Amino acid sequence: MFTEQRYRLGVAAGSGCGSGKRCLKNDAGRGNEEDMRAVVQRVTDADVTVDGRVTGSIEKGLLVLLGVEDGDEQKDIEYISKKLANLRVFDDEDGVMNRSVKDINGKILCISQFTLLGDARKGNRPSYFTAARPELANELYRKVINSLENEFGIDVEEGVFQADMLVRINNDGPVTILLDSRRLF
Repeated sequence: MFTEQRYRLGVAAGSGCGSGKRCLKNDAGRGNEEDMRAVVQRVTDADVTVDGRVTGSIEKGLLVLLGVEDGDEQKDIEYISKKLANLRVFDDEDGVMNRSVKDINGKILCISQFTLLGDARKGNRPSYFTAARPELANELYRKVINSLENEFGIDVEEGVFQADMLVRINNDGPVTILLDSRRLF
């Protein structure tokens, strides 16, 4: 079964992202831990369009929506990159999800998405208080892509950082996994 989903991703500039201040992650007392987040979807195909032009397109592989938080560092990049490269969400010959994107020679479409760090626990308008400033977010986003390509040998297509993007996917399964570099979920 395939489902098509469309996302309209807004521009991060001027959103108040990454003010440098901290807020509690949750009410369980986890404190001011920063975390890089990813929504990972197994896809039969996906693409991203900016200003009417396709900037990234893949066939079988993973769509990754990546959120960078203020305070993220090399260990977060390493955790997310390794997990993306080795996540076993593709079927083997017995129909068991036992293969990674590397195993199937798939590709990754990686999209930076600060809204993954939105906190809507209070009120109805999400706060992006903990999202990294655009300069840091783009630097770490680039490092994740470089790690996937250079350390794991995975072809990565991408969106345009801070652009208004239209992402089209055919989610296979559907299979959707949430990753958090601090393993909060």
